[in-house]
Amino acid sequence: MTSPLPPTVAAHLPTGMLVGGRWRAARSGATFEVEDPATARTIFEVADADEADARDALDAAVEAFDPWRRTAPRVRSDLLRAVFDTLVARTDDIAALVTAEGGKPLAESRAEVAYAAEYVRWYSEQAVRVDGLARRAPAGTHHQLVLRRPVGPALLIAPWNFPIAMIARKIAPALAAGCTCVVKPARLTPLTTAYVAEVIRAELEARDLPAGVVNVVPSSSARRISEPLLVDPRLRKLSFTGSTEVGATLLAAAAPSILRTSMELGGNAPFLVFADADLDAAVEGAVQAKMRNSGQTCVAANRFLVHASVADEFSRRLTRAFEGLVLGHGADDGVTVGPLIERAAVERVAEVVAQAADGGARVRTGGTVPRRAGYFYAPTVLTDVAPDARVVTEEIFGPVAPVVTFDDEDEALRLANATPFGLVAYAYTRDVGRAMRLADEVQAGMIGINRGMVSDASAPFGGLKTSGLGREGGELGIEEYLDPVYVAL
Repeated sequence: MTSPLPPTVAAHLPTGMLVGGRWRAARSGATFEVEDPATARTIFEVADADEADARDALDAAVEAFDPWRRTAPRVRSDLLRAVFDTLVARTDDIAALVTAEGGKPLAESRAEVAYAAEYVRWYSEQAVRVDGLARRAPAGTHHQLVLRRPVGPALLIAPWNFPIAMIARKIAPALAAGCTCVVKPARLTPLTTAYVAEVIRAELEARDLPAGVVNVVPSSSARRISEPLLVDPRLRKLSFTGSTEVGATLLAAAAPSILRTSMELGGNAPFLVFADADLDAAVEGAVQAKMRNSGQTCVAANRFLVHASVADEFSRRLTRAFEGLVLGHGADDGVTVGPLIERAAVERVAEVVAQAADGGARVRTGGTVPRRAGYFYAPTVLTDVAPDARVVTEEIFGPVAPVVTFDDEDEALRLANATPFGLVAYAYTRDVGRAMRLADEVQAGMIGINRGMVSDASAPFGGLKTSGLGREGGELGIEEYLDPVYVAL
C-alpha cells in the first residue's frame, strides 16, 4: 500500500467502524480496499461491515437517542461549533484526504472543506432556533401548541463525489435537531467520513455526552447495511444522496415502515445561454458549473442550450477554456482537472461521447482517454449534438459539455424541461423579465441566474420530479429531522 497523505493524517486515520464511541474491526474481520483514482493504487484498507455490524450500530444509536434528544440545544450547538472550528483548523489535512481518495485538485478539496464546515456552523446556530407555535384556537375554546421533536435514529447514506460536504450536511442538522445516526459512507471514499466522525467522537467524549450519537459503518455493499436497518422499526429516518435508481429502491424498502425520507437524487441540468448573454461571464460560469470535480456532481451543467445566434462564438470560447485546463493528479501544482472516480466511469463517459460522435456530433476538443495511470478522461466539448443523444438525455457525470442550439425562449424552455429530472438549472441573460419568467417556468428545485454555482449552506438544496424529495441546507434542512406535535390545551 502507498499513501499520498501527510504522515500526521495517515498515522491517525481510523480505518475501522465506529459503534458506540469505539472504533473496531468488522465482526467478520473483513476489509476492502480504497484506491487513489489518480494512480489506481490502493492507499488504505478499511473495515467491511455486514448486517450484524449494521445492527450493532443501530443498537448504539437507539441507546444514545433518548439522552441526546434531552441534551440542551445550547450544548448541541456548542458541540457543533467546536467541530466547525476543528474542521477549519485542519483544512489542509482534510483536503489532502479528500484529494487522495476522490481525486479532485487540492484547491477544490479545500473549497469543499470550507463548504462542509459552513453546514456545521449553520446548524450549530440553528440548533437553538427550533421554533414552535402557541396561539388561541379560532373557536376560543382552547389553546394550540405545536412542538417539534427529533424524529429518532437516522440512517445517513452518503455519496463519493463530495465525501466531506455531503456527510456534513446530513450529520449537522441531524445532531442539531437531537437525532442520533448511523452513517454509511460511500465505498469509494470512506476515509474522509472516518476522519470527521473521529472529530465528532472526540468532542462528544470530551464533553461527557452520549457515545453513540454518531456511528459509522463502512461497507463494500450498501445493501448489507440498508436492508436490515430499513426493516427495523427503531429506525425512523433515512437520508440518501445518490442515483435516482437506487433512491427509488430505497424508497420502496422504506415504505413498509413509513420512514421519514430525504432523497437527493440524479440531475440533468440545463445551462441556457441567450442571445443577450455576456458570453465571457457565460463561459466562466460554464466551466465552473461543468468542470468542478471533473463534472462528477449532481449539479453539474449537463446540457448546454445556446441560442443559435451566439452558439458558434460560445462554443469557440468554451473550447478554448477547456483546452486551457490542466489534467493530472490533484495533489500536483497547477492541476485543474483530476481523474474520474473509477475505471467504469471512464468507460461510460467514453461510450456516450462515441455514440454522440457516431450520431453526427463534432468533437471540438477532447474525446479521448489519456494514456496514463489512473482514471482520466480529457475535458471535451461537443457541438452539433442531437437533442436525443444519450450525452444529452442522461446524466454524464464526467468532463463533457454537449452544445445544443435553440431559436427562441419557448424552445429553450421546452428543451430545458424535456427531462424527468429537476434538480438545478442555469441561465445567462441580461433581460430581467426573462430571468423572472425562467424562475417561474423552469422545472428545477434550484435555478442559477448568471451564476455557475448555486450551492450554499444557508439555502435549501434539493430538486423536483425524479431528482428527489426534501431539502438539505437552510432553515428547511433541520425540518427533515423534526416531527411537529400538536397539543390542544
